[in-house]
Amino acid sequence: MTFEELGLSEHILKAVKAKGYTQPSPIQEKAIPHILEGKDVLASAQTGTGKTAGFTLPILEILAATKKEGKRPIRSLILTPTRELAAQVYENVREYSEHLDIKCAVIFGGVKAKAQITTLRRGVDVLVATPGRLLDLESQGALSLKRVKVFVLDEADRMLDMGFLRDIKKVISLMPSERQNLLFSATFSKDIKTLAHTFLNNPVSVEATPENTATETITQRVYNVDKGKKTEVLINLIKDGNWSQVLIFTRTKHGANKLTEKLNKANITAAAIHGNKSQAARTKALANFKSNSIRVLVATDIAARGLDIPLLPHVVNFELPNVPEDYVHRIGRTGRAGAKGEAISLVCSEEMDYKKAIEKVLNERLETGIIPGYEPTDTAPPKKAATQKNKKKYSDNKGSGSARPKRQRPSNRRTDDQKGRNSGDRRRS
Repeated sequence: MTFEELGLSEHILKAVKAKGYTQPSPIQEKAIPHILEGKDVLASAQTGTGKTAGFTLPILEILAATKKEGKRPIRSLILTPTRELAAQVYENVREYSEHLDIKCAVIFGGVKAKAQITTLRRGVDVLVATPGRLLDLESQGALSLKRVKVFVLDEADRMLDMGFLRDIKKVISLMPSERQNLLFSATFSKDIKTLAHTFLNNPVSVEATPENTATETITQRVYNVDKGKKTEVLINLIKDGNWSQVLIFTRTKHGANKLTEKLNKANITAAAIHGNKSQAARTKALANFKSNSIRVLVATDIAARGLDIPLLPHVVNFELPNVPEDYVHRIGRTGRAGAKGEAISLVCSEEMDYKKAIEKVLNERLETGIIPGYEPTDTAPPKKAATQKNKKKYSDNKGSGSARPKRQRPSNRRTDDQKGRNSGDRRRS
């Protein structure tokens, strides 16, 4: 099938061609026709499947064919969990609408709101937003959602993981009941199905996996390494392999900062990206990484969600994730678009239970090797891996990471990447 056969207009096809795409991906082929027909859609699609264009192209087609009424009201709202994903989606909307009379904007926390408010007052057709900043500006009267025709909830599973359920419900209550709804999620968990039932009307379910599975394009290597030797091993791997671009995952923000500092001291240019970093710092770090100005990007799971880094050759799990499904998301950053990728995990004795949990999710055994010269001597008993219920995993929300926080009931009101919309991030925005 071609994009022409999907029924898209000449102006949109021109923009698609300019990006070098000739054939729609499976999720685009399955979702676009239903969206163009005005149906609600419940879609299972991971990052790397082309899902953003899967909802962006038909939304633009619908809006371009709809008569505008006076000042541009917000006619489509795309809600995303993180700032990076919001910026990425906005860029896609902007590029695909280049030849259309469509205005788009993006709003998120971590930056001053004044410029965002000015843009909104000029009129916006498509708004991409994170929940915290969206509700802040709505409460200030800077925007209205009463004219929204198409609503997209992107990466809904991560939205719930980050505690945005209350905010999602609040946003939904601010929109007209007569609208088209699109929900995209990497998984169809019980919570996702419950959420979908609350606002989707007779949805069509579509599902697509990445065009290339991890087993086909990603070489997975697991090395048993003493905890205290991990940094030294990592530095040697990067230098000996002459790696020019590598994404490294840690469990905590503190750990990300500490590792970044050690890499830079070893003359390996690196930057950290996590929830405590300002938006300007995060944007700069990502831009430098993409342009190869720095060799290493050290990230936590939440901050890395939605990062679009094409042809990334190496991913390293400096620490295994507490929640096994996050391993799949991490290694899925490499091996895209048919390119070969390598995912390396450095595992100490304390993480063996995490490894077993990951193997259970993958339904395969991860062969563990030893790096000559770094034979493990640590025989400490492994810690019990966190369960899915203990999602206060959120390394990203543990602050310094020096002491294990008391277990608390997760709050349903969090900012973009951070705890509580009632926190300082809201006041700063």
